[in-house]
Amino acid sequence: MSDIEFDRRFEPAHGQAVPVADNIVRVTVNNPSPFTFHGTNSYIIGRDTLAVIDPGPVDDAHLAALIDAIGGRPVSHIFVSHTHADHSPLAERLKQESGAVTAAEGPHRAARPLHIGEVHPLDASSDTAFRPDIRLADGDIIDTGEWAIEAVATPGHAANHMAFAVKGTGIVFSADHVMAWATSIVAPPDGAMSDYMASLEKLAARDDRLYLPGHGGPVTKPGPFVRALRTHRKMREAAILDRVRKGSRTIAEMVREIYRDTDPRLHGAAGLSVLAHLEDLVARGVVQTDGPPAIEGIFYPA
Repeated sequence: MSDIEFDRRFEPAHGQAVPVADNIVRVTVNNPSPFTFHGTNSYIIGRDTLAVIDPGPVDDAHLAALIDAIGGRPVSHIFVSHTHADHSPLAERLKQESGAVTAAEGPHRAARPLHIGEVHPLDASSDTAFRPDIRLADGDIIDTGEWAIEAVATPGHAANHMAFAVKGTGIVFSADHVMAWATSIVAPPDGAMSDYMASLEKLAARDDRLYLPGHGGPVTKPGPFVRALRTHRKMREAAILDRVRKGSRTIAEMVREIYRDTDPRLHGAAGLSVLAHLEDLVARGVVQTDGPPAIEGIFYPA
């Protein structure tokens, strides 16, 4: 596959519990945007004792929908894939309502320190208040006897990003790392392209049958899709390197050429994605720049 085919078919059914697999339902928040598609997906797992994955943003209607779908059953754990404001902030209120404990990789952090004078462009979208009750490491398993969930560290979109695999089912909650409708945003300093590509390699080595993402519909053929994503990112890297070699010196120039068919509202995010690729290219000695790579930097072939 030379490039990736995205599937944008999705009925969000905001506020409704939609069955997506045995003992798994999806409830989508009514927070559509160019970055969240039709909204953030929360998932409820189990039959008798439940877990919730990614409760979402602070939203009264969504909290009510989750409580309705829980239906008075006990909730033991609230898993949080990462601490962006569309995924984690509702965890505290749901915890108070349910008595569950929260589990995640850790508090929000950037993938690298900020450079001198650098402003974090996504700071407002980060949930810096979240602190999990249980800090998960890669490979940790929480087993209630009814279900067992394995933490799969997948940094890249965010430094603390985790996917969650339901043991014995081949199902992975891939959050924002792999989605059927679009590529994940990798925006420094929040995320790092080298981490993202390494996480794709980790998922490509697994033998899963279904991904349930943080936005949009399921990924029904994870192996081929992840390999296509990897190819897509390498093609994007090649396009950026080609622009540098042909004389494009700024990220703004590269975005105008490479993303000419992309919604202009996403050009800011596209610029950060280009920066993520350039950071990786500079680290590998393929591209050079004066000082650390920056959104306003000047880039040259090495």
